[in-house]
Amino acid sequence: MTIKEKADRILALFEQLTSLTKRQLPVDQRDPRLAEAGRLPRGTLFSCFHEKHLKEATELFVILYSANDFDDFIKLATQAREIVNEGLYVYVLSVAVVHRDDCRGITLPPIQEVFPDRFIPAETINLAAKEAKNHPGDDIVVESETTGNIMDPEYKLAYFREDVKVNAHHWYWHVVYPANWDEGLTAKVKDRKGELFYYMHQQMSARYDCERLSNGLNRMVPFHNFEEELEGYAPHLTSLVSGLHYASRPQGLRLCDLPDVNVQNMERWRERILEAIDLQHVHAADGSELALDEANGANILGTLIEASSSSPNKAFYGSLHNWGHVMMARMHDPDTRFQENPGVMSDTSTSLRDPIFYRWHRFVDNIFQQFKATLHSYTPEDLSFRGIKVLSAQVNAKQANVVTTFMKNDLLDLSHGINFGTGHKVQVQYNHLDHEPFSLIINVENDTGAAKHATIRVFLGPKYDELGNRLVPDEQRRLMIELDKFHKELAPGKNVINRNAIESSVTLAHTYTFDELKAGQGASEDSSEYCSCGWPENMLIPKGTHKGMEFELFVMATDYTLDNPEGASVKTICSDAVSYCGAKDQKYPDKKPMGFPFDRPIVARSAEELLTENMSLTDVKIKFLG
Repeated sequence: MTIKEKADRILALFEQLTSLTKRQLPVDQRDPRLAEAGRLPRGTLFSCFHEKHLKEATELFVILYSANDFDDFIKLATQAREIVNEGLYVYVLSVAVVHRDDCRGITLPPIQEVFPDRFIPAETINLAAKEAKNHPGDDIVVESETTGNIMDPEYKLAYFREDVKVNAHHWYWHVVYPANWDEGLTAKVKDRKGELFYYMHQQMSARYDCERLSNGLNRMVPFHNFEEELEGYAPHLTSLVSGLHYASRPQGLRLCDLPDVNVQNMERWRERILEAIDLQHVHAADGSELALDEANGANILGTLIEASSSSPNKAFYGSLHNWGHVMMARMHDPDTRFQENPGVMSDTSTSLRDPIFYRWHRFVDNIFQQFKATLHSYTPEDLSFRGIKVLSAQVNAKQANVVTTFMKNDLLDLSHGINFGTGHKVQVQYNHLDHEPFSLIINVENDTGAAKHATIRVFLGPKYDELGNRLVPDEQRRLMIELDKFHKELAPGKNVINRNAIESSVTLAHTYTFDELKAGQGASEDSSEYCSCGWPENMLIPKGTHKGMEFELFVMATDYTLDNPEGASVKTICSDAVSYCGAKDQKYPDKKPMGFPFDRPIVARSAEELLTENMSLTDVKIKFLG
């Protein structure tokens, strides 16, 4: 069977899921392996942060992953479609397709086309339904509605928080790195999964603060007090599988005890994690002590805080991150007496819409930073690459060292996820941030007299804070966003590196639509669904300001032969977004701590004091042509 034939059979399972009824396949007509499936009712909003939901999802994943062959897998997946909760089904099927060897080369359909109701305001979907009914013989395009106004300062960031592809990225990342990953079952290692959980979310927080500064707002105040009253948020989303809206959060609510977890649990877990950082070791479930050291500390902490299946002691350290999401999504109806849907924080494909997501993850990141502060700051010897000098770096765009950003229209097809009763297309036109094409020109001198393999690390960070003060390196480091990281062989003498932004190791260059996948695009032995968890290419750089916001471009060369755990000749499966997604079934292709050299406190008081010969710092302006 060709990859295209397999892909067609899988694609059909993802269509029209919002139209499924609650009628279930009787137990006597099911495959015996699915006898216990379907505990979470249809129409309930599934959350992979909720322990009971995740437990059922794990059981179904084991069944689908363990299918005898591809035909058996499709048979089980087809039956499960008629039995289990819609959101749980898509999550588990996606995780199975990504990781089964006989599904290699198959690209998942975009989650924004599978469940458009998670990405597009309810008012817009309602308008699209009316237009499709009134014009059944035409293709329909409607414009997306806005979800607020400038009375709420946070509305200035709606373009970022509610970006369709940014939210899809978060959903895909949690598909590629599921919290319940079982290495014993799959024999596939998720190398440094806990550290990657920390780093991907740290980068999201850094990006969000860069966008805040671009819009004249202060950097965010981290969530820090379990008793504090929270800001309000209204998502303007309605779930088509339940018919209920995603709950709004009135201003002034605070975390409440839930039937499954209480606020005291959260406080206790936080204290135990902070104590482990102070003691520099974790108490494992078997009574042993695991050192929170330079090599493994961030990874162990990540498994503890996310409470993944790799957590060394979940009973003691709990599930701080996941239950935090659930509690914030449930604070309007904590004991479910009103049978309301949770808010957007319960779902990986919607949680980025809520401003509290970023404050919560800054709180989580602060715990990691407390650990990082126990490690020694990098010395000039740690940072140097003897014989290699980065002479200069320049952004090559229409104007040198100036990148322009703008809002751009795009179309999202609703008709694969929603049955409008018409054979014609029903689409939404929405706005998103984008930037002009640009490349980096990096001049490097190799004085060693021999060819050298280098890792080129590229970061971008704001030069000034919200008051116009020059950011010192230790403040700036938490706002530095990774733009790229790549391998380059340096010949003796002078080298000119020209790197196009579209090649970035952070971003996903293209998202295949349902129609493109049906036409056979995206089906290749070389493709890997790992790529789909990359950051959207159009959001690579922050918005900037009308007059031009000043950023600094940081470029560093390090020794690739020391950085790469597999050696200099290894071919990485899916290099499209390797910084955020790792490499499938391989070690993370960089032995340095994620975020190096900005992952630890910096003692240098100025950029000049920080820089070694293998680094450069360039002033760059980002201009928004709104």
